Amino acid sequence: MAAKLSLSAADLARIDDSLTGTDALLESNYPGDDGSRQPVHTVYVPADKFTPTLAADWGNEALSLANDHGGLERLGSLLGQDRELAAAVAPRVAAKLAAEPIEDLRLDFEDGYGNRGDEAEDAAAITAARAVNTAVEQGTAPPFIGIRFKCFEAPTRARGIRTLDLFVSTLVETGGLPDGLILTLPKVTTVDQVRAMDFAVSRLEQIHGLAAGRLRFEVQVETPQLILSHDGTSPVARLAHEIPGRISALHYGTYDYSASLEISAEYQSMEHPVADFAKEVMQLAVAGTGIRLSDGSTNVIPMGDGVESAWALHGRLVRRSLERGYYQGWDLHAAQLPSRFSATYAFYRQGLPASAVRLRNYVEQTPGAVMDEPATARALANFVLRGVVCGAVGADEVAALTGIDIPQLSALAHPRLAQTVSK
Repeated sequence: MAAKLSLSAADLARIDDSLTGTDALLESNYPGDDGSRQPVHTVYVPADKFTPTLAADWGNEALSLANDHGGLERLGSLLGQDRELAAAVAPRVAAKLAAEPIEDLRLDFEDGYGNRGDEAEDAAAITAARAVNTAVEQGTAPPFIGIRFKCFEAPTRARGIRTLDLFVSTLVETGGLPDGLILTLPKVTTVDQVRAMDFAVSRLEQIHGLAAGRLRFEVQVETPQLILSHDGTSPVARLAHEIPGRISALHYGTYDYSASLEISAEYQSMEHPVADFAKEVMQLAVAGTGIRLSDGSTNVIPMGDGVESAWALHGRLVRRSLERGYYQGWDLHAAQLPSRFSATYAFYRQGLPASAVRLRNYVEQTPGAVMDEPATARALANFVLRGVVCGAVGADEVAALTGIDIPQLSALAHPRLAQTVSK
């Protein structure tokens, strides 16, 4: 017996016509994650302190400090890892500190550099660009590298733009732009400042013959005005849609944001309620847009008599961020690298067995205790894939546990991207 439909082809056409704008919006403004690598951290150093050997120097310093305090397995126990987990994590952290101790490096011309006058900063911007290209040529540069320049508020705007111009222009003239170039716009308060940044980098692309969109940038969320404006709206929610495709990430600024809300210094923290609120708004604002998120930093540095307590604090905060969907954070000192990688690797290794079972059951359509939907399968695949990319788990481990190779895992994690590639 043939099914009898009540709605006509004309009715369907009318519905399609009414949703043309929605379809276009979802296609252009909500492309989802692009599947490229996201670093687990961003390291900030004063711009004039960068040398081509800085990453290796930090790795050596971090490993030496860990060894001075009983080794990386003992560090794992300080972070709450059991003996088996600590034994699995430690050699991977050691290898990471030897091979790639910094994943993302920002040469800082803002708070970490200060105001030293135009002549000194001009020279530093040019020197920094040349040093970055030297590091790239020598193979010592982190995979992601760039600068944070001064903000676009009136007192520092011209200086910030000048440093941005000098740095980018010198890169182009002395070797080209690194593949992992990242630019950071700090202390944003309004959408207009982000539009101004879009204009600045668009003009640099035109002047230097770069492809449109080559110069993407991060926005630092450090002011309450970006979360809630004078008219009761949330400017941060507009950013992705004002300049689609231009913003690469939102980074939470722990201390500027907390201080703006009159939180006393003793209680300024990545886990203060005001921080959690801002970061939840940020998550909502960029969901589905492809813009990534980074948590901030802790300024409690593992030094002197407080090394182990600072490691425990940092490791707990790293884990907390990961559990809340913030897969990146800031590190301010070489001594924070061991706890960053140890906590991160433990997070992925602990979660792998259960995630692998659920992925295998989903792919093989095997009934299990948890009935996962496609959206959850994407999250599971993305979790496992992040663990592989950062070095926490091996592709061979994943294949053995899930029966899925990395291309299949990537297709599960980013199905829209996989469909585009297959066409």
